[in-house]
Amino acid sequence: MEFDPASLFDRSPRTLAIAYLCLGALFVPLSDFAVAVATGTTGALGVRAPVRLIDGWLLVGASSLLLYGAAAHHRQRAVSARRDLETSNQQIQVLSRVFRHNVRNDLNIIQGYADLLADRVDDERSRECLETIRQTTDDVVAISEKLRVIEDASTDPPSSRIDLVETVREAAADVDGDGVCVSVESPSAAWIRADRSVEYPIREVFENAVTHNDGATCEVIARIETTETTTCLAVRDNGPGIPDDERAVLQAEEETPLSHASSIGLWLVKWMCETQGGTVGFETTDDGTTVRLRFESARVDAPPSDRDTDTAAAR
Repeated sequence: MEFDPASLFDRSPRTLAIAYLCLGALFVPLSDFAVAVATGTTGALGVRAPVRLIDGWLLVGASSLLLYGAAAHHRQRAVSARRDLETSNQQIQVLSRVFRHNVRNDLNIIQGYADLLADRVDDERSRECLETIRQTTDDVVAISEKLRVIEDASTDPPSSRIDLVETVREAAADVDGDGVCVSVESPSAAWIRADRSVEYPIREVFENAVTHNDGATCEVIARIETTETTTCLAVRDNGPGIPDDERAVLQAEEETPLSHASSIGLWLVKWMCETQGGTVGFETTDDGTTVRLRFESARVDAPPSDRDTDTAAAR
């Protein structure tokens, strides 16, 4: 039977203190005898033994009380933190479910009435207002879809592999169009340790590069570089870049009333890449923004897992 060090901290504070007291009480005379043998003063051991034993036992007793107090305090904090975490998780699940279902259904109703009104109004101003309503509801519905992707993402380390080059070319093709120039520089294939959900952050990076670019021509250049251990995807655009305060929020991994990211998409990129064992980096200059996604390289000659087979069948 193997000993698990983590199980030691699952013991009650009283059990830990008593165990420490018993071991300490036994250690005091043994250590005193070992020192006497090592120094050759066993003859004087009987004279000093009672005083040294009492001093040692008092020290062990006092330290066991301190251990009990510290363990009880941390146990109470751990129980309180676990309770708060369970409450927060429950609140998040309820809010996510309400937002994804109730709010989305209401938005669909708003969109339906906006479409009906669009056929009955004649003045341009009213049509512009209805178009604003439609675009706003579309944006909120898109947010609900991104929340669904984040909520459904698995936190387990990926055991499958995908070709990053194919995934990037598909994402680039989706945004390529009028006024958009997308180019991909890559090897013929670049296998990474990830599952199909990695498509979402990659697609989000390309969509952000195009959506938030207000220039006459949107240029997006994607470059894939791979080594034996790491594969990097760098997506550079000529847009205005990510504001400093939003990048600071992502780096701090915390939102405050005065500092927050304006789009859930940036969080999707960060969280979804991290669940794949990857990292995300942002660089903003006067020429645009570069987003770097790094993943673990997968061996091409490695035998495919069951999830690899499922991935290939889904294509």
